[in-house]
Amino acid sequence: MDLSAVTKHSVLHAKPRGLLLQYGTAGFRMKAEYLDHIMFRMGLLAVLRSKQTKSTIGVMVTASHNPEEDNGVKLVDPLGEMLAPSWEEHATYLANAEEEDMQRVLIDITEKEAVDLQQDAFVVIGRDTRPSSEKFSQSVIDGVTVLGGQVHDYGLLTTPQLHYMVCCRNTSGQYGMATIEGYYQKLSRAFVELTKQASCSGDEYRSLKVDCANGIGALKLKEMEHYFSQGLSVQLFNDGTKGKLNHLCGADFVKSHQKPPQDGDKIATLISSFLKELLLEIGENLNVGVVQTAYANGSSTRYLEEVMKVPVYCTKTGVKHLHHKAQEFDIGVYFEANGHGTALFSKAVEDKINQLARELEDKKGKAAKILRNIIDLFNQAAGDAIADMLVIEAILALKNLTIQQWDALYTDFPNRQLKVKVADRKVISTTDAERQAVTPPGLQEAINDLVKKYRLSRAFVRPSGTEDVIRVYAEADSQESADSLAHEVSLAVFDLAGGIGERPQPGF
Repeated sequence: MDLSAVTKHSVLHAKPRGLLLQYGTAGFRMKAEYLDHIMFRMGLLAVLRSKQTKSTIGVMVTASHNPEEDNGVKLVDPLGEMLAPSWEEHATYLANAEEEDMQRVLIDITEKEAVDLQQDAFVVIGRDTRPSSEKFSQSVIDGVTVLGGQVHDYGLLTTPQLHYMVCCRNTSGQYGMATIEGYYQKLSRAFVELTKQASCSGDEYRSLKVDCANGIGALKLKEMEHYFSQGLSVQLFNDGTKGKLNHLCGADFVKSHQKPPQDGDKIATLISSFLKELLLEIGENLNVGVVQTAYANGSSTRYLEEVMKVPVYCTKTGVKHLHHKAQEFDIGVYFEANGHGTALFSKAVEDKINQLARELEDKKGKAAKILRNIIDLFNQAAGDAIADMLVIEAILALKNLTIQQWDALYTDFPNRQLKVKVADRKVISTTDAERQAVTPPGLQEAINDLVKKYRLSRAFVRPSGTEDVIRVYAEADSQESADSLAHEVSLAVFDLAGGIGERPQPGF
């Protein structure tokens, strides 16, 4: 490890003194102008991780749902998973090191993880369409090359596509071809096979309208369209030809501004109930669980538990918490309220379904083949929106359901989300998957008293992960009651948790 070369290059990607950042569920994210040093250093870290695992590691330059002015970066582990928690700590440690401490920090990580510096390293890189992303990809490449790593830059990719590439490269092609064409072929083949099983009583020609949030999804769906041949027409909106990335569009905007209906809870309900139906048809009694966060609409939880008899579990907010819990089941389904999520199948379940699809005939065989194709679609990467979209479209076709009939499975409870500015968000700590406030004293009692005033109501508060605000969520039997409860909880937060600025006002 040529530490003098690292020092020389690091100065070209200098860290603003005193700036402290944390590697979280989504990696690093903030305003783009503060991130150049982070990109360089994550290139360095990717090389160390590659040497330690003797595998290809991915680096994705993206800030997903964040505004166009932001950017971010996350590392992808060998089987397409999120970075291991212990290496998240290393990422934070390295990111926050001042220039004069860089050599010592790199040596610390190398020794702690017993990294063989003679081992070859290979890193693959992808990026989104943000104006800053191409320059930042080059900064990552600088970090990789200065430590002697080899690099392949895939250029413009969705995050799940990079996860797919990493997994393909580390499984000697067993998972698929590590090319964009390989990704498109794998998804489209599974989708076409699935929809072949659908009855022809409904529309044979289906049309999809997709909000691409003026981002990378538009480019990739355009490339993918011709792989579907006949039977599916994809119409793109907010395709990036005009308008800014994630501005007044996209999944987070839908969820937080309550424009069209929320989707994540409805997706989890549709998928988990369909999987349960298939398992009943096959005669397999597997452990199926749905994992939600506190933001999941209470009506969806009630429907899953009471009507579909599917067990539901709640975790802290963040994909890594949902993903970890979902791995405890034979089949674990999780979707955040904004629609980000997937279904996970244990290796034993995959092998069993593949065997049944080969051996069984008639209805059982058909159900096993459908389940095998669903597994193929979901096993691209954690939270692949394109794969999710295709699975949903296939299930609707197989069940001969319209969007309206799907939406009518249950009715969401009216809800409201608000933010309260505070001097220090750490004043609030939570427990019970963030549904109960532990501190400050008296806050949870105040929330409990307010909730009692409204029918079918609940409310919780949690500190933001990125800014000094407290997020407030409230549900009730009417929109008026949900709005009123959210406002009253906001006042309690303001008074008991050190609110700053103007007191929260009613009206939305």
